[in-house]
Amino acid sequence: MRLPIVFSLFSFFAAGALPAHAEGPMTVEDLFAVERVGSVTLSPDGKAVAYALSQMPDVVAGEENGSATAALRIAFGPADDRVYAPATMSPGNPQWRSAGTLAFLATPAEQDNAKRALHQIDVAGGAAEILFAHDQDIIDYAFANDGATLLFSALEADQTNLEERRAKGFDANIIDEGDRFARLYRVDLGAGDPVAKALDLPGHVSTFAVSRDGRRVMVALADTPLIGDDIINRKYHIVDVRNGRVENVVDTAGKIGMAAFSPDGARIAFLAGVDRHDPIAHTVAIADASSGDFEFLTAGDEADEMDFFWRDNESLHVLADRGVRSEAFFLSADGEISDRQAHEGFVVASVDGGAGGHAAVGHSPNRPPELFVAQSGGALAPWTDHNAWLDARNLGKQEVIEWTARDGVRVEGLLVTPNRRAPRGGWPMIVVVHGGPEAHYVDGWLTGYSTPGHIGAGEGYAVFYPNYRGSTGRGQEFAKLDHADPPAAEFNDVVDGVEFLANEGVADADKVGITGGSYGGYASAWGATALTEHFAAAVVFVALTDLVSFSGTTDIPEEMVDSHFRIYPEEDWDIYRDQSPIYHASKSQTPTLILHGEADPRVHPSQSLQLFRYLQRVGQAPVRLVTYPGEGHGNRKSAAQYDYALRLMRWMNHYLKGPEGAPPPPDLPEVDALVGEEE
Repeated sequence: MRLPIVFSLFSFFAAGALPAHAEGPMTVEDLFAVERVGSVTLSPDGKAVAYALSQMPDVVAGEENGSATAALRIAFGPADDRVYAPATMSPGNPQWRSAGTLAFLATPAEQDNAKRALHQIDVAGGAAEILFAHDQDIIDYAFANDGATLLFSALEADQTNLEERRAKGFDANIIDEGDRFARLYRVDLGAGDPVAKALDLPGHVSTFAVSRDGRRVMVALADTPLIGDDIINRKYHIVDVRNGRVENVVDTAGKIGMAAFSPDGARIAFLAGVDRHDPIAHTVAIADASSGDFEFLTAGDEADEMDFFWRDNESLHVLADRGVRSEAFFLSADGEISDRQAHEGFVVASVDGGAGGHAAVGHSPNRPPELFVAQSGGALAPWTDHNAWLDARNLGKQEVIEWTARDGVRVEGLLVTPNRRAPRGGWPMIVVVHGGPEAHYVDGWLTGYSTPGHIGAGEGYAVFYPNYRGSTGRGQEFAKLDHADPPAAEFNDVVDGVEFLANEGVADADKVGITGGSYGGYASAWGATALTEHFAAAVVFVALTDLVSFSGTTDIPEEMVDSHFRIYPEEDWDIYRDQSPIYHASKSQTPTLILHGEADPRVHPSQSLQLFRYLQRVGQAPVRLVTYPGEGHGNRKSAAQYDYALRLMRWMNHYLKGPEGAPPPPDLPEVDALVGEEE
């Protein structure tokens, strides 16, 4: 099944300045020219949209290495937007205090050791000013009472003199103890000298939503600040803002997501998993704000509800992913769905709005995330085109594919190929397996430092993105198909997809590489060992390789069992052993490049070291291990992303198109050239 590559709706924008790279296929270096829209918020009068525009520092062009930075912009119409807070302020989380005043979080640059404070700016003109500062970084915030009441979350003050102790060499860490709790604070901004008053709540605060009148707040609380509890053991508490008293607990069993009060404050809509074993919070529920009693409204939908906003007191505008596409529909408070519409030519990642319209982040196969707006009941239309330079690139052709797994399950995926006829015998192919596994690919922008997409197509590859069983986007039943049996059936889905594409003449079955990170790294390690006969190369990133030791070192052991494995190691050591890639290392004939961040809390770097040592000792195929100091579960900084992308493509080129045999040299000529230029 083939989708047309539609993005003519961007054609009325003038092309922007081209990056300093030659026209032609997209390259690794082009990654640092990509700008991405995020955090959109529609003004109360529906006439303007604030959004963050992020970009990685371009280390190739000599910019200082670092993580992505974002500028805060406001758009007033198509191609009519400007910067209101530069990236140097590190602005984030924009919210409208009124139709003419925008608030955002930023760190004052002029103050030493300053904390992240709440700023505001007059849209009509003028400089940003600090609205409220706290003695700790403000994490999140919300307004009520027409902007007169502020609620915000922040960590407790450090009572341990941690920095002073470390300066004297007393730097011992006590694992899983002593972490600071996040607390919720209330501020009356109308007071002469506004003071933050902490609400005495039983647990660690993460997300929260406040009623428009400021009477109640819905707060997600976990017993501890540990990430494992925050992911799976939170519950929403309905709290009286005036005195901090917990009125009710919304007694959900599993994961919870965003929440929002209806305009009159009588109801609260939120996202949640339907039970303890649901992998994500993808079902809309509505609770009575007085009692906390709730009902799931979309539990049987073969889709994932991802975002929503209240249209009025009785209905929601809901955004959902249905397979690889997105759609929107109206949902009444009693569960009736109406006006379901699929997005054509692009997918929507998030929405914000009200009765007068809505704003969205949308992306397509040929465009990274941009701002879309729908006004006065109209359809979504693009308001920005920050990546018009991509029109000068010869991008690949992207299409949706379906195949039937060996046990009859229907599986979906996406395929990016060079924009020309396939060679006899098919393209060499790179399979990119997503992590999670509670995640999925959508038919939008798929190119990044670890996901080759158009870069791979530009170098003559088919790039295949499978949404194997256990992926999200198709409701809870499909997401649970991997339970108690990873990775047997789910990774067989990947192999069945490869076989399907080979039989269709798209892929050369003898020239297939596999890559992915986290759970996708697990799939890649499994492909390089247990399924080695199917893959001529593997690039394995932050991967699970020994399920026994992974369970003893990860920061989310409970979530992995309750949402996926469904059995603890001590209950069945054999299944944990048999389904670990290292147990199958002796079978490996696949040249394998292994990469890992040295500060990864989710998948300990020893997972990659074990796979490396096993494959090195077996010695049946080339293997290399590369680690990144300071990086965690994925590379955040530009230099590490550039290094990774270069190594990924060079490994694939060497073993799928090149000389094969001994691995390419460990050094990167492109990096050597940059370092030489600096010297």
